[in-house]
Amino acid sequence: MKKIAVIGVTESVGREILAFLADGGYRPSDTAALETKVPLGTQVSFGEEEDIDVGNLEDFDFAEAEIAIFAASEEISRRYAAKAAAKGCKVIDCSGAFFADAEVPMIVAGVNDDRLSAAAKNIVGVPSAAVAQILLPLKAADEAYGIKRLIVSTYTSTSVYGKEGMDELFNQTRKIFMNESLADNQKVFEKQIAFNVIPQVEEFIGEETRLEWQINAETKKVLGRDVKVHANCAFIPAFIGNAVYVNAECEKEVDVDEVRKLMKQTEGVIVFDKNVKGGYVTLNDVQGEIEVYVSRLRQDASVENGFSFWSAADNLRFGVAGNAYKIMRKWLGMS
Repeated sequence: MKKIAVIGVTESVGREILAFLADGGYRPSDTAALETKVPLGTQVSFGEEEDIDVGNLEDFDFAEAEIAIFAASEEISRRYAAKAAAKGCKVIDCSGAFFADAEVPMIVAGVNDDRLSAAAKNIVGVPSAAVAQILLPLKAADEAYGIKRLIVSTYTSTSVYGKEGMDELFNQTRKIFMNESLADNQKVFEKQIAFNVIPQVEEFIGEETRLEWQINAETKKVLGRDVKVHANCAFIPAFIGNAVYVNAECEKEVDVDEVRKLMKQTEGVIVFDKNVKGGYVTLNDVQGEIEVYVSRLRQDASVENGFSFWSAADNLRFGVAGNAYKIMRKWLGMS
């Protein structure tokens, strides 16, 4: 049996992919955990009870793998993904390295995984966690009403920057309570993140930040058409999770009760929407969950044919890692 190769296993997304594999019944012997220039004897967790040895990416023969999930940097994906595909290995890239390549489809499981058959180069891309979180609940509504415009506001946790981002939030919070200086604890974020909100997620690209650009461009690529998208993204002082407010404008007249029914019927979406105190989902409620949760669904009277909703998800479990794992299972099932 050929292996499942995971590249970038010392980072948060790679670790979550290994956890999905363990939960899905895969064994360490079925899996190649890979990093660049890794010290001999390095191990990482494989599920809750086992560890797996980490091998050197430079030494791995991709002919031994049926599928490879790249959860490392764009540079690593550009150097090794095409080599893996040339060996007959299916490649799922989580870095965005192939966004501009028209022959590399960008997939959200449950939205456009029929596009797997269009992977001419044997490579598919995974969009940002926010895009998957926005588009999966909208899948059926888009088919019914034709979404033409999206206004998106995201509230992003520090886990986007991995362990370093979460450590900075923890250390700043501790120092504030201890009345200590933050002078040496502001390296990852441009401003203090503890007890603050920062209206910049990743670097600026012109007037937009990288995540705002990604939401715009990746939404168009996943849906395969020129939907108008405007995104506003901010970091919040949370460790894990991503929350989004979405305003959708459609081509046809919208029935919000029908939208609610459609969302409830969508696999991977849980609607918890009660118009009472606490009748909604927050980031604390979804940590460790593999679904996206929807609340505050209502008519948007400011436009014709509009509705809005709030969603919350674990950006590691549901987002990139969960999407990559679902794509892997679907793609292997097509073989």
